[in-house]
Amino acid sequence: MTSEISGALESPREFCARTGLHFENMALLMRALTHRSYINEYPETLEDNERLEFLGDAILDFLVGDWLYHHMPEMDEGRLTSLRSALVRNTHLAVFACHLGLGKALRLGHGEDESGGRHREHILGSAFEALVGALYIDQGLDAVRNLLYPLLQMAVDKILKENLDRDPKSLFQELMQASGEGTPVYEVVDISGPDHDRQYTVQTRVNGTLYGQGIGPSKQAASKAAARDALARLKGAR
Repeated sequence: MTSEISGALESPREFCARTGLHFENMALLMRALTHRSYINEYPETLEDNERLEFLGDAILDFLVGDWLYHHMPEMDEGRLTSLRSALVRNTHLAVFACHLGLGKALRLGHGEDESGGRHREHILGSAFEALVGALYIDQGLDAVRNLLYPLLQMAVDKILKENLDRDPKSLFQELMQASGEGTPVYEVVDISGPDHDRQYTVQTRVNGTLYGQGIGPSKQAASKAAARDALARLKGAR
């Protein structure tokens, strides 16, 4: 995950001015922008964004389901469920965070910042959840809808076009077996980062041929990223 980040750390007020968001309680926004690594290095700061992240996760589940129900009237329950899962997945929440330039305003510990934390998918996605939680406490569901709903249509169009709501490992396996190539094998080739922030690198091969590589905070996430990479390479080769 990459984003355009340059210049000094934005204050919460600067973030609001740039994005057009409004907060009555700026301390609440400050908390949403504070990663736990900052607390580790500046213990005088009282709270990180993890509780807001928990709240934002629940709110996103509800509002994304509400939006899909009203905007996809012909879609059955199974596909609605898979679409909702795709939209609230950290991968897409990180895209929303990048759209807002959220990384510019995140308060990270020095080590996390130096190691590229402002570009890291799971940090950005979690920060977006925290922002949603903070906005809900500050102004209620309507304010969150105004932030979220314009982002959803763009994301849904991409998901449906590229089948991103389907499990990429299943899709890749189906494609390989249909073409007679065989069954994909996934292998962890690297593990990096501290215990609280592991990053796994996984490669997927079919009959010894490398098809894709992915990175994620767990073996499962990295395997799915590798399958998505393989699917993208196959699509580009056509």
